[in-house]
Amino acid sequence: MNHMELSNDTQISEFLLLGFSEEPELQPLIFGLFLSMYLITVFGNLLIILAISSDSHLHTPMYFFLANLSFVDFCFTSTTVPKMLLNIQTQSKVITYAGCISQMYFFILCAELDDLILSGMAYDRFVAICHPLQYTIIMSPQLCGLLVLVSWIISVLNSLLQTLMVLPLSFCTGMEIPHFFCELNQVLRLACSETFLNDTVMYFATVLLGGAPLAGILYSYSKIVSSIRGISSAQGKYKAFSTCASHLSVVSLFCCTGLGVYLSSVATQSSHSSTTASVMYTVVTPMLNPFIYSLRNRDIKRALKRIVGIPVM
Repeated sequence: MNHMELSNDTQISEFLLLGFSEEPELQPLIFGLFLSMYLITVFGNLLIILAISSDSHLHTPMYFFLANLSFVDFCFTSTTVPKMLLNIQTQSKVITYAGCISQMYFFILCAELDDLILSGMAYDRFVAICHPLQYTIIMSPQLCGLLVLVSWIISVLNSLLQTLMVLPLSFCTGMEIPHFFCELNQVLRLACSETFLNDTVMYFATVLLGGAPLAGILYSYSKIVSSIRGISSAQGKYKAFSTCASHLSVVSLFCCTGLGVYLSSVATQSSHSSTTASVMYTVVTPMLNPFIYSLRNRDIKRALKRIVGIPVM
């Protein structure tokens, strides 16, 4: 059966997602591994959202951003993993053209949102540590809401622009995507028509909308480190650093792998390293976020204990 139905204008109806491996004996292992990670991601992030929304003590800017991050991480993973699990279960590699475009749109949207919300969290920590006396004034509910709203607007417009620019492209035969989801740069490589403008916009958006928040995060932490060094007591330094360690580890994992995927595609045509890095920031990071933010956070642990009915000391 021919999976690629071409019309006279070379508009295809389907793509094939090759996934991680062609070996049939590995498919149950891959299915079990990703199903487990997906369920952990879903329940972990939903628990964080529930804990924050149900505990009035957690209605602060830091936890407001964390709740938004957990929601985006839930959507981020749900954009790619369920379709991959369905394809493995049905032994099919097909994704429709409309499904691929939709997946691409929501993937770009969630990736950019993650990046911008992480930068908002860095700014929150910067104000809390470097300007503690003005913290409640600067980080007002209005500003926090505005930062998240602007992040959504930027992400939606960027995702819409890059997705709409794919629609006019013509595609040839052999529509095999060497990935487990429709990633923009992988789809562009399959186009027969000129993709110079698409590539330019994609890399410009990656550098501007990925690099600018990262630069803001690095600037915030340079100031935070300077402030922490000025604290006289060791206990004070530890307390200040502990509030930032979780966020910094998530930023390092997400931003470095995410930017690496797109920037490395300039220099190499190999898809294996791109697929591996994509797993890190689309599946592993959203799964680890609830653990990273809750294991060393007494407030979150106290709220989670209340939810599951464990007595709080």
